[in-house]
Amino acid sequence: MGGAFIPMRRPGYKAAAAVSVSLAALAAYWPALRGGFVWDDDSHVTRPDLRSLHGLWRIWFNPGATQQYYPVLHSAFWVEHRLWGDAPLGYHLANLLLHLSACFLLYQVLRRLAVPGAFLAAAAFALHPVCVESVAWISEQKNTLSTVFYMGAALAYFQFDENRKPGRYAVATGLFVLALLSKSVTASLPAALLVVLWWKRGRVSPKADVLPLAPWFCLSTVAAIVTPWVESKFVGASGPAFSLGLAARFLVAGRALWFYLAKIVWPSALVFIYPRWSIDGRAAWQYAFPVAAILALAALFRVRNHWRGPLAAALLFVGALFPALGFVNVYPFVFSYVADHFQYLAVAAMVPAICAALALGVERLSPPGRNAACGCAAGLLILLAALTRQQCGKYRDLETFYGSILEKNPASWLAQDNLGVVLAGRGQLEEAVGHYREAIRLNPRYPEAYNNYGNALAKTEHWTEAGDAYAAALRARPSFAQAEINWGNAMNDAGRFHDAQIHYGNALNLVPDDASAHYGLANALANLGHLREAVPEYVEALRIQPDSPESQANLGLALAGEGLWKEALSHIDEALRLRPGYSEAHAYRGLALAGAGRLEDAVAEYRTASRINPRNADIHYQLGLTLRRLGRYSEADAEFAAARSVAEP
Repeated sequence: MGGAFIPMRRPGYKAAAAVSVSLAALAAYWPALRGGFVWDDDSHVTRPDLRSLHGLWRIWFNPGATQQYYPVLHSAFWVEHRLWGDAPLGYHLANLLLHLSACFLLYQVLRRLAVPGAFLAAAAFALHPVCVESVAWISEQKNTLSTVFYMGAALAYFQFDENRKPGRYAVATGLFVLALLSKSVTASLPAALLVVLWWKRGRVSPKADVLPLAPWFCLSTVAAIVTPWVESKFVGASGPAFSLGLAARFLVAGRALWFYLAKIVWPSALVFIYPRWSIDGRAAWQYAFPVAAILALAALFRVRNHWRGPLAAALLFVGALFPALGFVNVYPFVFSYVADHFQYLAVAAMVPAICAALALGVERLSPPGRNAACGCAAGLLILLAALTRQQCGKYRDLETFYGSILEKNPASWLAQDNLGVVLAGRGQLEEAVGHYREAIRLNPRYPEAYNNYGNALAKTEHWTEAGDAYAAALRARPSFAQAEINWGNAMNDAGRFHDAQIHYGNALNLVPDDASAHYGLANALANLGHLREAVPEYVEALRIQPDSPESQANLGLALAGEGLWKEALSHIDEALRLRPGYSEAHAYRGLALAGAGRLEDAVAEYRTASRINPRNADIHYQLGLTLRRLGRYSEADAEFAAARSVAEP
């Protein structure tokens, strides 16, 4: 029965069909494969401080080292970074390969369970546009990877259920653990297995069925406890946005169920950030969603003795979605209660049910009708592939990505703010400021928008207005250390070093181990002439972030100011090792060499710095001073003239 609807009886047909679906998926996802990083991809692709073997150890044994505690996922990213570094194409290809692997394993599971329309279901899952968010967004490799382990564990468990061999059980359990450590939404698997066994047999044996899965339920319980804690402590899923009562959470859950089902059946108007619903327990119409869901489940329960399949499919669908229905706080609820990537696993539960119903209906048709149905199925897959390709086009670049969100959801303050960051990075500060202001208008309590607005104002030297923006960010979130650091940076740039010292100190009260705060404070102290106090701050910054060329170079400069030439040169040389061609470090090395009396060597360093950065007036000036000390007055005058020329507006 597994091949019903699209028959695969001729030798080689299965392989040809699988290759065809894979090629169709490659064509559909091609626009995304050519795209770069979006959203929080840079938080998932392995950071510099985690790229060593010690970093791999931290991924496993330090829950705060990564954005979420999914050590198998981040280990995969760690390996991938070793293979292709920061090149997005490698990650995109890996995610697509994992998605196709999940589709293949889904097909194997459906065939083993003799589910009608198995191939159509796997192909539809491979090409469904709702899956784009999980495949085109690199961060959601957690979905594709965990689903591969999920499907593999299910397949191994069904094999164990047939032969009761301990080896099969061990393999299934190992794969389930890997799934949980890739994404905890897979905790629903043991319950899903019991639902499937009930569907196949009409009953569940406590000894034969429940007892073997008892350890799995224990593992799921641990994951259900750890994940909300991590979301609250490290991701930020806490605060007023998450203070929903139980009744409100039921309203969210009921509406979300119908929303996700509708997107599977009719995948139109897909968007990365959907509008956040206003949940109001006083609005009677909002109760229609959970009531309708309860009535639908009750109706399916009543007919279970005649048709177990529909109830089993509904339970699998709800179970796969349960972690994202609002009963557990997850950070995206700040801006939307629903997201396409939340239902990746649920699509793998509902699509087979729909395809099975279609296949059973087709089996009752005459041969000509079946042929027509096969043609319609092929047309459906082509349509899904076309919609997926269209959706993937939105991941081409960051401006297109955020623009596509605002096109369908102009009230998305988060997209407004993030688009502003993109434009500011390109130097389009005026346009960026417009988006920051709109983000603030839409959500006056969003501190990141004020912080980014302050950064843009600081770049245009509007110091007072920038300070007002940083102050607003801190009113919205008093623990916002980065706003204090950025305020300190702005004050340093403005030459208000005492103010900068205050703000860096405030930041360090909030985050004592922040390297950038120690570095900024050291710079402020050095600019105030307090070199002796600056040195330990640079040292502390390097303890936290030892591979910072800026900290090494500035520590060297401070030591040179104290007359410690040998120690200064050691740190400056380390800065140049970390960043060859670092013009300021060459200049600092020239200063240290000149101080040590090695004037000819100093001239060589200054000339190297000047070649790298000929527009730095201070380098020309310091070179001129050194040349004058050597009695080479005409050369010195030329450098002073160059310094004046560069400094003139």
